[in-house]
Amino acid sequence: MADQRAELTWTEDQIPVSDRFDDPYFSLQNGLEETRHVFLAGNDLPVRFAPGFHIAELGFGTGLNMLTVWSEWESAGHTTPLSFTSFEAYPMEPEDMARALAAFPELAPWSERFLAQWQGGTCDLGTLRLQVVEGDARQTLPAWLGSADAWFLDGFSPAKNPELWGADLMQHVADHTAAGGTAATYTAAGFVRRGLEEAGFSVTRTPGYGRKRHMTSAVKP
Repeated sequence: MADQRAELTWTEDQIPVSDRFDDPYFSLQNGLEETRHVFLAGNDLPVRFAPGFHIAELGFGTGLNMLTVWSEWESAGHTTPLSFTSFEAYPMEPEDMARALAAFPELAPWSERFLAQWQGGTCDLGTLRLQVVEGDARQTLPAWLGSADAWFLDGFSPAKNPELWGADLMQHVADHTAAGGTAATYTAAGFVRRGLEEAGFSVTRTPGYGRKRHMTSAVKP
């Protein structure tokens, strides 16, 4: 397990905020709907679901994105496993995950199954094969042997966590994306879009969720 763990402060409405990056883990308005808008719709999911589909993510956080897409996978009738690989530098303790995820009772059937088995690292949940790679993604992603059909780029704000959004890391994302694969993120920061374009993605700025005017979707030709 990683030596460094997530350091949290909780808002009055029980949203975890990273002390290290001074940024909430999910939308102050509705984290579940934000995930659906940004990461599912931004990657044209669940329409693209197919057996063997693999999602990768920068920033596991509370596990909200994983649980949201896993629930959609099962709701779409898939019985084969969805693969989900996430790169996380500062893992959250399971009890903190449970406290945060309690805000989303709609996901309880999945969060309860996940939390009952989760001990870090890898987890086989039948219709979900999860791997959380702990450590700095700038070192761990280049060494990864996998390839994703869709990426969830969900690090903390680029202004507060720039190391997770640099051009070199975006190139590694592209290098680990299948042909025709996609990426989506809540940010529309110019240097992030440029990094994705330089890495070979076709990048589109689209309407963001809630107070965010724009977000970014990308496709690897």
